[in-house]
Order: sequence, then structure tokens, then C-alpha cells
Amino acid sequence: MSRSVRGENPPGPRSGVTNARRVALEVLTRIDTDGAYANLALPAALAESELDERDRAFTTELVYGVTRRRRALDWVLDAFLVNAPPPPARAALRMGAYQIIELGTPAYAAVSATVSAAPRRLRPLVNAVLRRVADAGTPQWPDDPTRLSYPDWIVDTLCDDLGRSTALAALEAMNGPARLHRRSDGYVQDLSSQLVVDAIEADEDALVADLCAAPGGKATALADRGATVVACDSHRGRTRRLDANRRTLDAESMHIVAADGRHPALRPGCFDAVLVDAPCTGLGTLRRRPDARWRIEASAVARLAELQRNLLDGAVGLLRAGGQLVYSVCTLTAAETTDVAAYVSRDRRLEPQPQPGEPWRPHGDGAMLLPDADHDGMALYRWYRR
Repeated sequence: MSRSVRGENPPGPRSGVTNARRVALEVLTRIDTDGAYANLALPAALAESELDERDRAFTTELVYGVTRRRRALDWVLDAFLVNAPPPPARAALRMGAYQIIELGTPAYAAVSATVSAAPRRLRPLVNAVLRRVADAGTPQWPDDPTRLSYPDWIVDTLCDDLGRSTALAALEAMNGPARLHRRSDGYVQDLSSQLVVDAIEADEDALVADLCAAPGGKATALADRGATVVACDSHRGRTRRLDANRRTLDAESMHIVAADGRHPALRPGCFDAVLVDAPCTGLGTLRRRPDARWRIEASAVARLAELQRNLLDGAVGLLRAGGQLVYSVCTLTAAETTDVAAYVSRDRRLEPQPQPGEPWRPHGDGAMLLPDADHDGMALYRWYRR
């Protein structure tokens, strides 16, 4: 460790950076103690702060990065803790360790600034433990779930379903920051979702049902192509969000219906295309939802797969002869992708459609995008009604 850490008067951190750490510490503590969602608590905290753009970006990096890397950071920290620290101390320790281990911040700066951001009564503990973390050097991880900082069940499930090397590469990719992609109309939408829309055969004058439409990214994109879109969602709160996006993007050919996609109150046999962008475990989008990996339970896979099958059962009857059924999920489990597709393909009224080309990769009768620098994980299956 550098002399500035061991000395009595290390150089003080830039005030903006210290304030950025204080905001991050507040949000991280709320996530731990109140069950707050990072993607909701962080924007609210930033809106109340006076941080400049640079410090806001640093705060975001700390909150999202620490939340993703929680298991790995705790494994490092617990080696130097006798008793479980109070939540604010735990959050400060994770934040400091993240800077040292993951960001490569010089030890003196990470320790000094994190101690300054911590509550005064906790500073001796934070200072002592972070100095030991810095002295310990590069961690020697005990296993892949700890190294990658995921629950065991996620790593085990994806290794079984995708193969070990593919799964570990996907999980590694989702530990990086998500890139922001804007459509030509200004709407923020990840590239994988845009590619799903590209795979739907719905041009001008087509009639399309989107059975799980909120928040409306795919529905508004289809409307922009000239299709008439009936955008459904079972929760009225989400239909209000649909309406807000419809108005913002001036999607006049998009019509909103509060309806359960399993039993849609729509005229059967008249839609040119039906999209089921189904609720799922979201295991392909974990970089965008940093705390989701700690909230999702293994039991959710089977429960959601049943819902997905029921939604697709409701969708088939809406199609006209020759109409297209499209199923997409932003997850990577076999139970929610190939298994659900195999269930649908047993319906003799449906004929699987050829797989799309690159960047999609074959996955059963459909296709998959694995998480990488530009794409979230996504699975896509398409059928024609005979």
C-alpha cells in the first residue's frame, strides 16, 4: 500500500467525488435496508443532488457496480470482519472494496474518500477493513458463482442449459455496464428488443396484437411502421405508462386495451401478427437491473414458464390464416425458451418459421442473442398459422 494510506494526513478527495460517494452510499443503504430498487432509488437521489454530470456518472457506476458485485465483495470483506457490520458500514465497505478491486482506484484515494463519505461513528471500522483489503491484493476466488457474483442457482441453471463456457461468458458480459441505445424517434430501447421488432412481419395496414405491451417500446415501433397495433396489458398502472409513451411518440395507430393476454377480449382470427413478449425471469438483462439477480428465485422459472404457455395458448386463436405468432423473452433458461417453444409447436395449426440470420444464433426451433457488449440476452420464436 502507498505511504499516503499509512501516513497520518492522506490528501483529501475532491469534494464532488466525496459527495458522489455519499449519494451512492445513501442509495446502497436503502437497497439493503428498505428493499429499494436500484433503478428507482438512484434516479430519485440524483434528482435531489447537485452533482455535475461527471459525478452523477460516477455515482451510477458505484451503485450499479456494487449491487452487481455484492456476493464477490462480501466474500472479500468477510475475511476481515469478526461480526456482521451495520448496513451503512456494509455498504461503505462494499463501495470501497469495489473501487479497489474492480475499478483499480489507487488504494489511498479509495480508502480516504470512502471513509470521508461514511457516517462518522463508522469511519474507524471502514478505514481499518479497507486498508486490509488493499493490502491483500488480487482475490483468489473460491468458485465461479462467487467470482462472477451470482446466486448458485443462476450459474448452475445456465451452465446446464447453455453449456459451461457459453453460460460463463454470458454471465461475465452482464457484469459490465449497459449501453444506451436510442431509436430514430428518440425512444431508448436496447438493440435486442429492436431486433425482435425487425423479425415481426407487420408493415403498413397490418393489424397486430401485442399481448404484453408495457412499457410500449415494441408496440410504438410497430405503429411507427404503419401497423395498427392493439397494445394490451393486464395491469391498469402499466396501461397508463403505455398511454404516456403513445402520446410522447405520437403513435396514433396504437390502441391500448387493459386485458389479460391469457384470455384476450379481442376478436379471434383477424390479426396479421400477434406478439407475446412474455414476462420472464429476465436473466438476459441482469446488467440493466443490477439487483434483479438477488431478487429472482429459482422457483420463478417454472411459474413463469407456465404463464408463458398460457399466454401463447391465448394468442393462437387471434391469428388469421397465414398470420404470424412471435414469442420473445429476455431470458436464457431452457424452460422459458426451447421448452415453451416445443410446447407451442405441438399445435398442428402452427408451422415454425425459419430462423432469422445474424446476429441471432440458432436455439432449438428459434434463435437467441447472448449478452455481449451491444446486446441483452433474448430468445425469439416465430410460427405461421396454417
